[in-house]
Amino acid sequence: MAEPAAAAGGPDELRRRLGVTDAVVIGLGSMIGAGIFAALAPAARAAGSGLLIGLALAAVVAFCNATSSARLAARYPASGGTYVYGRERLGPFWGYLAGWAFVVGKTASCAAMALTVGSYVWPGQAHAVAVAAVVALTAVNYAGVQKSALLTRVVVAVVLAVLAAVVVAASTSPAADAARLAIGSGTGPGGVLQAAGLLFFAFAGYARIATLGEEVRDPARTIPRAVPIALGITLAVYVLVALAVLAVLGPQGLADSSAPLSDAARAAGAEWLVPVVRAGAAVAALGSLLALILGVSRTTLAMARDRHLPHALAAVHPRFGVPHRAELLVGGVVAVLAATADLRGAIGFSSFGVLAYYAVANASAWTLAPGEGRPPRIVPVLGLTGCLVLAFALPASSVVQGTAVLAAGAAAYGIRKAAARRRP
Repeated sequence: MAEPAAAAGGPDELRRRLGVTDAVVIGLGSMIGAGIFAALAPAARAAGSGLLIGLALAAVVAFCNATSSARLAARYPASGGTYVYGRERLGPFWGYLAGWAFVVGKTASCAAMALTVGSYVWPGQAHAVAVAAVVALTAVNYAGVQKSALLTRVVVAVVLAVLAAVVVAASTSPAADAARLAIGSGTGPGGVLQAAGLLFFAFAGYARIATLGEEVRDPARTIPRAVPIALGITLAVYVLVALAVLAVLGPQGLADSSAPLSDAARAAGAEWLVPVVRAGAAVAALGSLLALILGVSRTTLAMARDRHLPHALAAVHPRFGVPHRAELLVGGVVAVLAATADLRGAIGFSSFGVLAYYAVANASAWTLAPGEGRPPRIVPVLGLTGCLVLAFALPASSVVQGTAVLAAGAAAYGIRKAAARRRP
Protein backbone atom coordinates (compact mmCIF):
# COMPACT_ATOMS: atom_id res chain seq x y z
CA MET A 1 0.00 0.00 0.00
CA ALA A 2 3.00 2.15 -0.13
CA GLU A 3 4.49 3.28 -3.35
CA PRO A 4 2.76 4.26 -6.58
CA ALA A 5 2.72 1.75 -9.36
CA ALA A 6 5.46 1.87 -11.92
CA ALA A 7 4.39 3.14 -15.29
CA ALA A 8 3.72 0.49 -17.88
CA GLY A 9 6.12 0.22 -20.73
CA GLY A 10 9.23 1.18 -18.77
CA PRO A 11 12.09 -0.91 -17.42
CA ASP A 12 9.96 -1.93 -14.44
CA GLU A 13 8.04 -4.31 -16.71
CA LEU A 14 10.89 -6.75 -16.17
CA ARG A 15 9.70 -7.09 -12.58
CA ARG A 16 6.54 -8.87 -13.79
CA ARG A 17 8.20 -12.28 -13.54
CA LEU A 18 6.92 -13.84 -10.31
CA GLY A 19 5.04 -17.12 -10.57
CA VAL A 20 2.78 -19.01 -8.17
CA THR A 21 5.68 -20.42 -6.13
CA ASP A 22 7.22 -16.96 -5.70
CA ALA A 23 3.89 -15.52 -4.56
CA VAL A 24 3.39 -18.38 -2.09
CA VAL A 25 6.85 -17.86 -0.57
CA ILE A 26 6.25 -14.13 -0.20
CA GLY A 27 2.89 -14.87 1.42
CA LEU A 28 4.50 -17.29 3.85
CA GLY A 29 7.12 -14.67 4.67
CA SER A 30 4.34 -12.27 5.59
CA MET A 31 2.27 -14.73 7.64
CA ILE A 32 4.63 -17.20 9.29
CA GLY A 33 6.42 -14.83 11.57
CA ALA A 34 6.12 -13.18 14.91
CA GLY A 35 2.34 -13.43 15.13
CA ILE A 36 2.42 -17.06 16.26
CA PHE A 37 4.89 -16.15 19.01
CA ALA A 38 2.66 -13.31 20.26
CA ALA A 39 -1.01 -14.21 19.74
CA LEU A 40 -1.33 -17.67 21.32
CA ALA A 41 -1.27 -16.55 24.96
CA PRO A 42 -3.87 -13.75 24.68
CA ALA A 43 -6.12 -16.08 22.67
CA ALA A 44 -5.80 -18.85 25.27
CA ARG A 45 -6.68 -16.34 27.97
CA ALA A 46 -9.93 -15.63 26.10
CA ALA A 47 -10.93 -19.14 25.00
CA GLY A 48 -9.02 -21.66 27.10
CA SER A 49 -8.76 -24.92 25.20
CA GLY A 50 -11.29 -23.51 22.72
CA LEU A 51 -8.19 -21.91 21.22
CA LEU A 52 -8.18 -24.41 18.35
CA ILE A 53 -11.76 -23.52 17.36
CA GLY A 54 -10.80 -19.85 17.45
CA LEU A 55 -7.82 -20.60 15.20
CA ALA A 56 -10.10 -22.32 12.67
CA LEU A 57 -12.56 -19.40 12.66
CA ALA A 58 -9.73 -16.90 12.17
CA ALA A 59 -8.47 -18.96 9.24
CA VAL A 60 -11.91 -19.05 7.57
CA VAL A 61 -12.27 -15.26 7.83
CA ALA A 62 -8.70 -14.80 6.62
CA PHE A 63 -9.39 -17.04 3.60
CA CYS A 64 -12.49 -15.05 2.62
CA ASN A 65 -10.68 -11.73 3.07
CA ALA A 66 -7.67 -12.89 1.09
CA THR A 67 -9.82 -14.30 -1.72
CA SER A 68 -11.79 -11.06 -2.03
CA SER A 69 -8.55 -9.06 -1.97
CA ALA A 70 -6.95 -11.33 -4.57
CA ARG A 71 -9.83 -10.87 -7.02
CA LEU A 72 -9.71 -7.10 -6.51
CA ALA A 73 -5.91 -7.07 -6.92
CA ALA A 74 -6.28 -8.93 -10.22
CA ARG A 75 -8.79 -6.29 -11.34
CA TYR A 76 -6.70 -3.34 -10.05
CA PRO A 77 -3.05 -4.43 -10.36
CA ALA A 78 -1.62 -1.35 -8.69
CA SER A 79 -0.21 -0.44 -5.30
CA GLY A 80 -2.67 0.77 -2.70
CA GLY A 81 -4.62 -2.34 -1.66
CA THR A 82 -8.06 -1.70 -0.20
CA TYR A 83 -7.34 2.03 -0.18
CA VAL A 84 -7.65 1.76 -3.99
CA TYR A 85 -10.39 -0.91 -4.08
CA GLY A 86 -12.70 0.97 -1.73
CA ARG A 87 -12.19 4.22 -3.62
CA GLU A 88 -12.86 2.63 -7.02
CA ARG A 89 -15.79 0.39 -6.04
CA LEU A 90 -17.52 2.16 -3.14
CA GLY A 91 -16.42 5.79 -3.29
CA PRO A 92 -13.65 8.06 -1.95
CA PHE A 93 -14.81 7.96 1.68
CA TRP A 94 -14.62 4.17 1.93
CA GLY A 95 -11.19 4.10 0.35
CA TYR A 96 -10.05 6.73 2.83
CA LEU A 97 -11.59 4.85 5.78
CA ALA A 98 -9.82 1.64 4.69
CA GLY A 99 -6.51 3.49 4.47
CA TRP A 100 -7.06 5.11 7.88
CA ALA A 101 -7.96 1.74 9.43
CA PHE A 102 -4.82 0.24 7.91
CA VAL A 103 -2.57 2.97 9.27
CA VAL A 104 -3.94 2.83 12.82
CA GLY A 105 -4.23 -0.97 12.87
CA LYS A 106 -0.76 -1.60 11.53
CA THR A 107 0.73 1.04 13.81
CA ALA A 108 -0.60 -1.03 16.71
CA SER A 109 0.85 -4.12 14.99
CA CYS A 110 4.25 -2.41 15.08
CA ALA A 111 3.88 -1.92 18.84
CA ALA A 112 2.85 -5.57 19.27
CA MET A 113 5.89 -6.78 17.32
CA ALA A 114 8.18 -4.53 19.34
CA LEU A 115 6.69 -5.87 22.59
CA THR A 116 7.16 -9.42 21.30
CA VAL A 117 10.87 -8.68 20.86
CA GLY A 118 11.00 -7.40 24.44
CA SER A 119 9.04 -10.34 25.89
CA TYR A 120 11.41 -12.91 24.41
CA VAL A 121 14.73 -11.04 24.64
CA TRP A 122 14.41 -9.56 28.15
CA PRO A 123 11.03 -10.25 29.78
CA GLY A 124 11.77 -8.07 32.80
CA GLN A 125 12.42 -5.02 30.61
CA ALA A 126 10.07 -5.76 27.71
CA HIS A 127 8.93 -2.16 27.23
CA ALA A 128 12.46 -0.72 27.24
CA VAL A 129 13.67 -3.30 24.71
CA ALA A 130 10.57 -2.63 22.58
CA VAL A 131 11.25 1.09 22.43
CA ALA A 132 14.92 0.49 21.58
CA ALA A 133 13.91 -1.84 18.75
CA VAL A 134 11.52 0.76 17.31
CA VAL A 135 14.14 3.51 17.44
CA ALA A 136 16.78 1.29 15.81
CA LEU A 137 14.57 0.09 12.97
CA THR A 138 13.15 3.55 12.33
CA ALA A 139 16.76 4.69 11.87
CA VAL A 140 17.39 1.80 9.46
CA ASN A 141 14.33 2.68 7.38
CA TYR A 142 15.24 6.37 7.44
CA ALA A 143 18.56 5.54 5.83
CA GLY A 144 16.75 3.79 3.00
CA VAL A 145 17.72 0.23 3.93
CA GLN A 146 14.83 -2.10 3.07
CA LYS A 147 14.26 -5.75 3.79
CA SER A 148 15.09 -7.74 0.66
CA ALA A 149 13.36 -10.82 -0.69
CA LEU A 150 16.41 -12.86 0.32
CA LEU A 151 16.12 -11.68 3.91
CA THR A 152 12.43 -12.61 3.88
CA ARG A 153 13.32 -16.17 2.89
CA VAL A 154 16.02 -16.37 5.57
CA VAL A 155 13.56 -15.21 8.25
CA VAL A 156 10.96 -17.77 7.08
CA ALA A 157 13.55 -20.56 7.17
CA VAL A 158 14.71 -19.59 10.68
CA VAL A 159 11.17 -19.34 12.03
CA LEU A 160 10.05 -22.63 10.48
CA ALA A 161 13.11 -24.39 11.93
CA VAL A 162 12.42 -22.99 15.41
CA LEU A 163 8.71 -23.87 15.25
CA ALA A 164 9.52 -27.40 14.05
CA ALA A 165 11.96 -27.86 16.94
CA VAL A 166 9.31 -26.74 19.46
CA VAL A 167 6.69 -29.09 17.96
CA VAL A 168 9.06 -32.08 18.02
CA ALA A 169 10.27 -31.36 21.56
CA ALA A 170 6.75 -30.89 22.91
CA SER A 171 5.29 -33.87 21.07
CA THR A 172 7.95 -36.27 22.35
CA SER A 173 7.99 -34.93 25.90
CA PRO A 174 6.69 -37.02 28.82
CA ALA A 175 4.94 -33.81 29.95
CA ALA A 176 2.66 -33.85 26.89
CA ASP A 177 -0.94 -34.64 27.79
CA ALA A 178 -3.49 -35.11 25.02
CA ALA A 179 -6.32 -34.62 27.52
CA ARG A 180 -5.43 -30.92 27.67
CA LEU A 181 -6.59 -30.55 24.09
CA ALA A 182 -10.22 -31.29 24.93
CA ILE A 183 -12.60 -28.35 24.84
CA GLY A 184 -12.90 -26.98 28.35
CA SER A 185 -16.33 -26.90 29.97
CA GLY A 186 -15.91 -23.24 30.86
CA THR A 187 -15.28 -22.13 27.25
CA GLY A 188 -18.14 -20.06 25.84
CA PRO A 189 -18.82 -18.82 22.29
CA GLY A 190 -17.88 -15.26 23.26
CA GLY A 191 -14.43 -16.35 24.39
CA VAL A 192 -13.90 -18.39 21.24
CA LEU A 193 -14.90 -15.46 19.02
CA GLN A 194 -12.60 -13.15 20.96
CA ALA A 195 -9.76 -15.64 20.53
CA ALA A 196 -10.48 -15.79 16.78
CA GLY A 197 -10.27 -12.01 16.59
CA LEU A 198 -6.95 -12.00 18.43
CA LEU A 199 -5.57 -14.89 16.35
CA PHE A 200 -6.54 -13.06 13.17
CA PHE A 201 -3.51 -10.92 13.99
CA ALA A 202 -1.27 -13.89 13.16
CA PHE A 203 -2.79 -14.30 9.66
CA ALA A 204 -2.94 -10.64 8.66
CA GLY A 205 0.18 -10.71 6.46
CA TYR A 206 -1.58 -12.43 3.57
CA ALA A 207 -2.44 -8.99 2.15
CA ARG A 208 1.07 -8.98 0.67
CA ILE A 209 -0.01 -11.62 -1.85
CA ALA A 210 -3.03 -9.59 -2.92
CA THR A 211 -0.86 -6.55 -3.72
CA LEU A 212 1.51 -8.36 -6.08
CA GLY A 213 -0.49 -7.42 -9.17
CA GLU A 214 2.31 -5.29 -10.60
CA GLU A 215 4.95 -7.97 -10.14
CA VAL A 216 3.48 -11.34 -11.12
CA ARG A 217 2.84 -13.02 -14.42
CA ASP A 218 -0.87 -13.32 -15.23
CA PRO A 219 -2.10 -11.86 -11.89
CA ALA A 220 -5.72 -12.85 -12.57
CA ARG A 221 -4.70 -16.51 -12.27
CA THR A 222 -1.52 -16.44 -10.19
CA ILE A 223 -2.83 -14.48 -7.18
CA PRO A 224 -6.06 -16.49 -6.64
CA ARG A 225 -4.02 -19.72 -6.80
CA ALA A 226 -1.28 -18.55 -4.44
CA VAL A 227 -3.64 -17.30 -1.71
CA PRO A 228 -5.20 -20.62 -0.63
CA ILE A 229 -1.86 -22.46 -0.87
CA ALA A 230 -0.06 -19.99 1.40
CA LEU A 231 -2.99 -19.81 3.83
CA GLY A 232 -3.26 -23.60 3.95
CA ILE A 233 0.43 -24.05 4.76
CA THR A 234 0.26 -21.32 7.40
CA LEU A 235 -2.82 -22.83 9.04
CA ALA A 236 -1.18 -26.28 9.16
CA VAL A 237 1.92 -24.84 10.84
CA TYR A 238 -0.15 -22.87 13.35
CA VAL A 239 -2.33 -25.87 14.24
CA LEU A 240 0.72 -28.04 14.89
CA VAL A 241 2.30 -25.37 17.08
CA ALA A 242 -0.92 -24.73 19.01
CA LEU A 243 -1.43 -28.47 19.63
CA ALA A 244 2.14 -28.91 20.84
CA VAL A 245 2.08 -25.89 23.17
CA LEU A 246 -1.32 -26.78 24.62
CA ALA A 247 -0.19 -30.36 25.23
CA VAL A 248 2.72 -29.34 27.47
CA LEU A 249 1.45 -26.13 29.07
CA GLY A 250 -2.31 -26.67 29.14
CA PRO A 251 -4.78 -23.83 28.50
CA GLN A 252 -4.11 -22.06 31.80
CA GLY A 253 -0.33 -22.33 31.54
CA LEU A 254 -0.48 -20.96 28.00
CA ALA A 255 -2.78 -18.12 29.07
CA ASP A 256 -0.40 -17.10 31.88
CA SER A 257 2.74 -17.17 29.73
CA SER A 258 4.48 -14.05 28.43
CA ALA A 259 6.73 -16.12 26.12
CA PRO A 260 4.68 -19.27 25.42
CA LEU A 261 7.00 -21.05 22.99
CA SER A 262 9.98 -20.63 25.30
CA ASP A 263 7.91 -21.87 28.23
CA ALA A 264 6.71 -24.83 26.16
CA ALA A 265 10.29 -25.81 25.36
CA ARG A 266 11.21 -25.55 29.05
CA ALA A 267 8.17 -27.59 30.13
CA ALA A 268 9.08 -30.25 27.58
CA GLY A 269 12.50 -30.64 29.20
CA ALA A 270 14.34 -29.11 26.25
CA GLU A 271 16.09 -26.38 28.18
CA TRP A 272 18.74 -26.12 25.47
CA LEU A 273 16.00 -25.02 23.06
CA VAL A 274 14.88 -22.00 25.13
CA PRO A 275 17.60 -19.57 23.91
CA VAL A 276 17.06 -20.80 20.36
CA VAL A 277 13.33 -20.04 20.61
CA ARG A 278 14.02 -16.63 22.10
CA ALA A 279 16.43 -15.83 19.27
CA GLY A 280 13.98 -17.11 16.64
CA ALA A 281 11.14 -15.04 18.08
CA ALA A 282 13.34 -11.95 18.14
CA VAL A 283 14.41 -12.48 14.50
CA ALA A 284 10.80 -13.00 13.41
CA ALA A 285 9.50 -9.98 15.33
CA LEU A 286 12.31 -7.70 14.17
CA GLY A 287 11.74 -8.72 10.55
CA SER A 288 8.01 -8.09 10.87
CA LEU A 289 8.58 -4.79 12.66
CA LEU A 290 10.96 -3.58 9.95
CA ALA A 291 8.44 -4.40 7.20
CA LEU A 292 5.52 -2.93 9.16
CA ILE A 293 7.21 0.41 9.83
CA LEU A 294 8.14 0.53 6.16
CA GLY A 295 4.58 -0.26 5.03
CA VAL A 296 2.78 2.10 7.42
CA SER A 297 5.05 5.01 6.54
CA ARG A 298 4.47 4.42 2.80
CA THR A 299 0.70 4.26 3.30
CA THR A 300 0.94 7.49 5.27
CA LEU A 301 2.86 8.97 2.34
CA ALA A 302 0.18 7.88 -0.15
CA MET A 303 -2.65 9.33 1.97
CA ALA A 304 -0.69 12.56 2.50
CA ARG A 305 -0.23 12.91 -1.26
CA ASP A 306 -4.01 12.68 -1.63
CA ARG A 307 -4.29 15.19 1.26
CA HIS A 308 -6.18 12.75 3.47
CA LEU A 309 -3.36 13.35 5.97
CA PRO A 310 -1.26 16.54 6.39
CA HIS A 311 0.47 17.15 3.07
CA ALA A 312 3.77 17.83 4.86
CA LEU A 313 4.02 14.07 5.48
CA ALA A 314 4.37 13.54 1.71
CA ALA A 315 7.92 14.96 1.76
CA VAL A 316 10.63 12.65 0.41
CA HIS A 317 14.21 12.99 1.67
CA PRO A 318 16.41 14.36 -1.14
CA ARG A 319 19.36 12.12 -0.24
CA PHE A 320 17.84 8.88 1.07
CA GLY A 321 14.75 8.87 -1.13
CA VAL A 322 12.39 7.91 1.74
CA PRO A 323 9.29 9.61 3.20
CA HIS A 324 11.33 10.78 6.18
CA ARG A 325 8.66 12.83 7.92
CA ALA A 326 6.15 10.02 7.69
CA GLU A 327 8.75 7.55 8.99
CA LEU A 328 9.68 9.76 11.94
CA LEU A 329 6.01 10.30 12.83
CA VAL A 330 5.21 6.58 12.61
CA GLY A 331 8.32 5.67 14.59
CA GLY A 332 7.47 8.20 17.31
CA VAL A 333 3.88 7.01 17.68
CA VAL A 334 4.95 3.35 17.75
CA ALA A 335 7.63 4.09 20.36
CA VAL A 336 5.03 5.72 22.63
CA LEU A 337 2.68 2.77 22.20
CA ALA A 338 5.49 0.27 22.85
CA ALA A 339 6.40 2.11 26.05
CA THR A 340 2.84 2.23 27.43
CA ALA A 341 0.68 -0.53 25.94
CA ASP A 342 0.41 -4.19 26.91
CA LEU A 343 0.78 -6.92 24.30
CA ARG A 344 -2.83 -8.10 24.43
CA GLY A 345 -4.13 -4.54 24.08
CA ALA A 346 -1.86 -3.85 21.11
CA ILE A 347 -2.93 -7.08 19.38
CA GLY A 348 -6.62 -6.36 20.02
CA PHE A 349 -6.45 -2.79 18.72
CA SER A 350 -4.44 -3.92 15.69
CA SER A 351 -6.94 -6.67 14.89
CA PHE A 352 -9.85 -4.21 15.12
CA GLY A 353 -8.27 -1.83 12.62
CA VAL A 354 -7.23 -4.56 10.19
CA LEU A 355 -10.64 -6.28 10.39
CA ALA A 356 -12.28 -2.92 9.52
CA TYR A 357 -9.88 -2.64 6.56
CA TYR A 358 -10.89 -6.07 5.24
CA ALA A 359 -14.57 -5.37 5.80
CA VAL A 360 -14.20 -2.65 3.14
CA ALA A 361 -12.33 -5.12 0.90
CA ASN A 362 -15.16 -7.65 1.10
CA ALA A 363 -17.80 -5.00 0.45
CA SER A 364 -15.77 -3.90 -2.58
CA ALA A 365 -15.51 -7.49 -3.87
CA TRP A 366 -19.31 -7.85 -3.61
CA THR A 367 -19.69 -5.13 -6.27
CA LEU A 368 -17.57 -6.96 -8.85
CA ALA A 369 -19.45 -8.24 -11.90
CA PRO A 370 -18.97 -11.85 -13.08
CA GLY A 371 -16.87 -10.60 -15.97
CA GLU A 372 -14.60 -8.77 -13.53
CA GLY A 373 -13.56 -11.94 -11.71
CA ARG A 374 -16.12 -11.74 -8.91
CA PRO A 375 -15.61 -14.49 -6.29
CA PRO A 376 -18.55 -16.72 -5.34
CA ARG A 377 -21.07 -14.52 -3.50
CA ILE A 378 -20.68 -16.49 -0.27
CA VAL A 379 -17.01 -15.42 0.01
CA PRO A 380 -17.46 -11.65 0.46
CA VAL A 381 -20.61 -12.24 2.53
CA LEU A 382 -18.79 -14.54 4.96
CA GLY A 383 -15.75 -12.29 4.92
CA LEU A 384 -17.69 -9.10 5.68
CA THR A 385 -19.83 -10.79 8.34
CA GLY A 386 -16.81 -12.48 9.89
CA CYS A 387 -14.83 -9.24 10.02
CA LEU A 388 -17.62 -7.38 11.80
CA VAL A 389 -18.37 -10.21 14.25
CA LEU A 390 -14.72 -10.77 15.17
CA ALA A 391 -14.01 -7.04 15.43
CA PHE A 392 -16.80 -6.50 17.97
CA ALA A 393 -15.98 -9.72 19.85
CA LEU A 394 -12.53 -8.38 20.73
CA PRO A 395 -11.83 -7.15 24.28
CA ALA A 396 -14.09 -4.20 25.13
CA SER A 397 -11.17 -1.79 25.47
CA SER A 398 -10.00 -2.64 21.93
CA VAL A 399 -13.51 -2.16 20.53
CA VAL A 400 -14.02 1.19 22.28
CA GLN A 401 -10.61 2.53 21.31
CA GLY A 402 -10.82 1.22 17.74
CA THR A 403 -14.32 2.63 17.20
CA ALA A 404 -13.24 6.00 18.61
CA VAL A 405 -10.18 6.20 16.35
CA LEU A 406 -12.19 5.25 13.23
CA ALA A 407 -14.86 7.80 14.17
CA ALA A 408 -12.16 10.45 14.60
CA GLY A 409 -10.80 9.60 11.16
CA ALA A 410 -14.28 9.81 9.61
CA ALA A 411 -14.90 13.15 11.33
CA ALA A 412 -11.60 14.52 10.00
CA TYR A 413 -12.61 13.45 6.50
CA GLY A 414 -15.97 15.18 6.84
CA ILE A 415 -14.40 18.39 8.15
CA ARG A 416 -11.89 18.45 5.32
CA LYS A 417 -14.59 17.90 2.67
CA ALA A 418 -16.79 20.61 4.21
CA ALA A 419 -13.88 23.05 4.20
CA ALA A 420 -13.15 22.21 0.56
CA ARG A 421 -16.77 22.95 -0.42
CA ARG A 422 -16.65 26.36 1.25
CA ARG A 423 -13.60 27.44 -0.72
CA PRO A 424 -14.43 29.73 -3.66
